[in-house]
Amino acid sequence: MSFVNLSNPAKLAILIDADNASANLVEPLLEEIAKYGTANVKRIYGDWTSIHLNGWKDKLNKFAIQPVQQFRYTTGKNSTDSALIIDAMDLLYTGKFDGFCIVSSDSDFTRLASRIREAGLIVYGFGEKQKTPEAFVAACNKFVYTDILGESKTSSQNNKINQNQKLINLLKNAYEASSGEDGWADLSQLRNQLNKLSPSFDPRNYGHKKISELVRVVEIFEI
Repeated sequence: MSFVNLSNPAKLAILIDADNASANLVEPLLEEIAKYGTANVKRIYGDWTSIHLNGWKDKLNKFAIQPVQQFRYTTGKNSTDSALIIDAMDLLYTGKFDGFCIVSSDSDFTRLASRIREAGLIVYGFGEKQKTPEAFVAACNKFVYTDILGESKTSSQNNKINQNQKLINLLKNAYEASSGEDGWADLSQLRNQLNKLSPSFDPRNYGHKKISELVRVVEIFEI
């Protein structure tokens, strides 16, 4: 699965759930999204009369993010989610986009992600590892845990990686699916297969920037 075309970058719509995303991560978030395409639409949803969203307000003009006001008329009803979903479907039907970036840790967007994929578009999800349900992660083509954005991690997790049976099994399954008759697998093909098997796979989740670094420290393959 190829996520980037340098000659014709994907046209993306970024939709942010302000109630479930940190304003402190907006810059690394947009830098991450830039790897996958060009943000033609950037919208963020929330009740901007609430003091809880004050952290976002000085970011909106700086990063050209369009705020969408959604009042909370009823306690316990998340109208922000509904507004984001309605906008997403409107944008989908325009036929002008190649993919969507949904920034939230909320399970309410699971069906939205699935619906967009059914239409043949790519869905990138972004949310916190401890808060995002597996169903939402699985519904996306690729899911990036925001915990790793803006951080500079080292390889101090190497010992734990060698004991991570879930990761090892994932790597082995991806290798079996991507290797040729000669037994060798190209690293880029391996990574694409890993993302197919696990949308949340990212070497940065294990303290490494590149797949080549992660594969080396696992020590189950000949490089």
